[in-house]
Formats: sequence, C-alpha cells, structure tokens
Amino acid sequence: MLIRKMAQVDVKTGLKLILSRIDEASKTRSPELQAIQPRLIAVSKLKPTNLIIEAYEEGQRHFGENYVQELEEKANSPEILERCKDIKWHFIGHLQTNKASKLLAIPNLYLVETVDSKKLAMNLNKNWPNFGPPDSKLNIMLQVNTSGEEEKEGIKPSDVCDLTKYVLEECSNLRLDGLMTIGRFGYNPEDGPNPDFICLKRCRDEICQNCGLDWKNINLSMGMSDDFEHAIQLGSTNVRVGSSIFGLRPPKINNQ
Repeated sequence: MLIRKMAQVDVKTGLKLILSRIDEASKTRSPELQAIQPRLIAVSKLKPTNLIIEAYEEGQRHFGENYVQELEEKANSPEILERCKDIKWHFIGHLQTNKASKLLAIPNLYLVETVDSKKLAMNLNKNWPNFGPPDSKLNIMLQVNTSGEEEKEGIKPSDVCDLTKYVLEECSNLRLDGLMTIGRFGYNPEDGPNPDFICLKRCRDEICQNCGLDWKNINLSMGMSDDFEHAIQLGSTNVRVGSSIFGLRPPKINNQ
C-alpha cells in the first residue's frame, strides 16, 4: 500500500527540530497561553509503518491519518500493536457516515478531529459504546470551514454554536476536545494575522460564552508544516505536521 523507498528520512532530526520550533513559538505567545503546551500531531498519511515506529521510539505519541482504510491497516499492523502500545491516533480527514463504525473499531483511536454535522455526531455517539471501553467518551473536534472555500469540508463559523450545543446536550458518549480548521493554503503571515486562525479563535470564544465552557478546555487544531509557528502565536494548541518530520509524501495511489 505504501511506498517503502520514502523511508530514507531522518525522522529523529526532523522531529527534534519541529519540537524545538514549537517551544520557541510558544514563548512568543500572550501570558495567559504560556502554561499551555501545544500538542504535536505527526501526520503520517501515505508513510510506511517503520517511520511511525521510529518517531514513536523518539517519544512521539500523537499521530494523524486522513484515510480510514490506511489508518485501519496501520493501527492493526502487528509491528505497531507490539511496539507502539501507547500510540494515539487522530483522524484528520473527511469522514463519511458510512465509514464511521469502521473508524471506531480501530485500536488506540484517540480523537476524531473532523466532525462537521449533527448526522455524523449522532452516528458516532450512537455507535461508540459498541467499540470503546465501558463508560468512556470519544474525543471529537468540530471542523470549521473558516475560509469559506467550497472544496473544503467543515461547518460555517455561524453554525458552530448550534453544533456545539447539539453535541453537549444530545451526545452523551462524545467529549468535545476542541475546534479544527484547515484554512486557506498559502497565506503569508507577513500580511498580518491569518484570518482563518483568528476566525477559529473567535468561534471558540463564542461557544465558551454561549455554552458556559472554559476556553482552556477547548483546544484549537490549526497550523500545519508551513504555518504552525504562526498558528501557535495566535493560540493554536494542536498543530498537524507531516512533511517536515517524515519528508515529502508520495502520490496517493488509490481512493480510501
């Protein structure tokens, strides 16, 4: 499934560099954010399991995957199950409702970052008890289309409060971990604060005010390889970095 020749990558050095840059970016944040350490999600899509194991052995625990089938194969890999017992998988791709149960069955699933409808939330809430530990809750994020681009998934910023209330009131098997956005590609921070990041932060402020939530308990998943430092400066607590750790990705071969 995965191209093995991409394995000639210095994962250890890449991971160390990214963590150092995260620490430096964190020091530039406002005082109220200084105590919050951003969480690194190592995006391993289209990468072989040996690179995941290498990053895990360097101390990385959170990994992100975009495709259900690929995550299913990796998470059930005998090597991963044996050598990465504390791995925490984040699903960061678009999730179709008909694939929700397959995703929930994946071992060590930690967080679904891309919940974008009441239908999907209801499906995850209904089915999680069939897969998760007794009395546990599935961690989720609500994906927000902050850029308004038609090709991007996510709810409108104006709909975030409504979906948040639905999850809090109707989905007792789900735990709202935060909000997530992809944002417009190629934004230049020299033009000022990224409006997508500002928008997501504003969405968090609104749901905290309207739903009585503590903003410190609502993570913001924003920022990738090209802009994660800028995102951290603007309040991101969850950055998704892949190519800067694992090298450039091979082309996707088949639909998953």
